[in-house]
Amino acid sequence: MENRAHMGEIHQNFTSWMKSLAFCKDELSTWQNRLDEVASRNNNSEILKQVEHFQNQFIRQREVIDILNHDLKLADAALAQNAAENPVASDRRLFEQPEGLKDQFETFEKIYSELKAEFEKFLSPVL
Repeated sequence: MENRAHMGEIHQNFTSWMKSLAFCKDELSTWQNRLDEVASRNNNSEILKQVEHFQNQFIRQREVIDILNHDLKLADAALAQNAAENPVASDRRLFEQPEGLKDQFETFEKIYSELKAEFEKFLSPVL
């Protein structure tokens, strides 16, 4: 599989992924507020176990978002530096795409959407 693309395409992917990560981080804050509501209204031990489970998952997802965002920023900066150091036809030249970032982002999206579905299922009977 070809692992090369134009600088603009790679940068656009990075920007799109970072915007998606920012949205997810904001959404996690909203979810946390809803979870806090559930916790304040319930003292059922089973529900409180689920609250703790989701709190832990939200913390972990924020960590993953921060790490992935950091890696994307570093890769984008390296791309810009490469273009600055080799400016001849940098807008038409193919660049190596950083290994694994696309896979990391797609894995994050999959896990995040599964968490979202699980959380929505949890919320439906308790709210």
